[in-house]
Amino acid sequence: MTPVIEAEVEQKLKRPALPEGDPCTLVIFGASGDLTRRKLIPALYDLCGAGCMNARFEVVGTGRTPMTDEQFRESMHEAAKSSKDARNFSEEKWAKFAKRLRYIVGDPASSGFYSDLRSFLEEMQRNGSSPNLLFYVSTPASFAGEIVSGLQSAALNQREQGWSRIILEKPFGRDLGSARALNESVLKVFDEANVYRIDHYLGKETVQNILVFRFANSIFEPVWNRNYVEYVEITAAETLGVERRAAFYEETGALRDMVANHLLQLTALTAMEPPVAFDADSVREQKVQVFRSIRPMSVEEVAAHTVRGQYGPGRIGDTDVPGYRQEPGVKPDSLAETFAAVRLQVDNWRWAGVPFYVRTGKRLATNVTEIKVHFKRTPQALFAGSDTGKFGPNVVSLRIQPDEGISVAFGAKRPGTHMSTVPVKANFSYADAFGGNTPVAYETLILDAMRGDATLFTRRDEVESEWKIITPIEEAWAQLPAPGFPNYAAGSEGPADAVRLLEPDGHRWMSMLRQEPNDAD
Repeated sequence: MTPVIEAEVEQKLKRPALPEGDPCTLVIFGASGDLTRRKLIPALYDLCGAGCMNARFEVVGTGRTPMTDEQFRESMHEAAKSSKDARNFSEEKWAKFAKRLRYIVGDPASSGFYSDLRSFLEEMQRNGSSPNLLFYVSTPASFAGEIVSGLQSAALNQREQGWSRIILEKPFGRDLGSARALNESVLKVFDEANVYRIDHYLGKETVQNILVFRFANSIFEPVWNRNYVEYVEITAAETLGVERRAAFYEETGALRDMVANHLLQLTALTAMEPPVAFDADSVREQKVQVFRSIRPMSVEEVAAHTVRGQYGPGRIGDTDVPGYRQEPGVKPDSLAETFAAVRLQVDNWRWAGVPFYVRTGKRLATNVTEIKVHFKRTPQALFAGSDTGKFGPNVVSLRIQPDEGISVAFGAKRPGTHMSTVPVKANFSYADAFGGNTPVAYETLILDAMRGDATLFTRRDEVESEWKIITPIEEAWAQLPAPGFPNYAAGSEGPADAVRLLEPDGHRWMSMLRQEPNDAD
């Protein structure tokens, strides 16, 4: 790339100024918890530093841990200072942000707490705070119903002046029945337009860029279908174990934790038809159509098209790590899966016959979340006599984490006097193009909720459509004989049985050990 072109690209790719959120008071339930410390406060600090917060934006943390305002600020100070998400941390910026933080102690299971919260917020408003209220339920999902009911009992769900909105963290229910029941209870209190069901994957830059990549580039959209695509694989792997989430994982497992939301959302964005506009209802309607095109499986189909696993002892890097059953808080005979792989079929005009393979797991060989769209091979008769013979098909890779970016694998001639072909890649890296200034997922999503933009959040029918796919798998697993857990070693690529999902079609998973596309083999 010439210096002139580099300068032009650098100018175009500078981070634009982010919009300012509406004035509001953000009330965080579970403010002394892990999510608030690791994600929410660092994101809010960054938004304030970027000039995205109105002067009348304030945060009220609530929790059962007794704390004064100053103790809460000090606790959050340590969290933000040590967070990788809080970019360019400085004590001067923190001092300005900390003035916006307040705390009220209370048990969300106690009905009396909500009248105290209302009085607290009304006192703030008399002193000049915004009447707009944004409630963030950063607690275990089992508390969501109680919190919503409590807000209704104190008439905090509707405002004579301003607005009242609620953000709900995943998992939204644990099956189709519980999701429907939770939806019904929430929508009796809040209008759908004021309910923001958050899936933080949807706030990641590459996830949002899937739609731009597909629909704003004429060289890709015409071939993004069954006529040209062989198969799609979506991987979300991590080297971490369950850490301090053993109780949660014992009840949830990998399928509910990751496939029921994150991976189905990535599937929908990869497969959806172009929306008529980039707004909440248009985008979400097209995602729902994808979910409706994925037929629920019978018990026999679940046995053939899914694999579950649980990690045993192994080695991550230079460290020996225990198996899942040896983790604190895990039952010694636990049948909770820490790995899940599913072969999905999107039965519509665009994708009929194209398998979508999704997999996720803990204690795997590497940390990577990536979508790979494998295109059909050309006949290649022209190069059959070359030194290398056949080379792999074209593959478009959309990497969500780490190192967000997009690459296209294609064949090229190796320099020399003979016709020798070799696979090469064209790479786009967010870090190289934009530097380290792209907002993290929670920044984007919280700011959108403050502005009333629900495009990157999930709708009621979207959530229930996801559970219509997942619940039959869970029910079938309960009927089928359990695998011999543990069935993969920590630090490996998962259960050996996972390859059988792809082998009948002659396909293979991306290698996590090499982190190279299998099309280059």
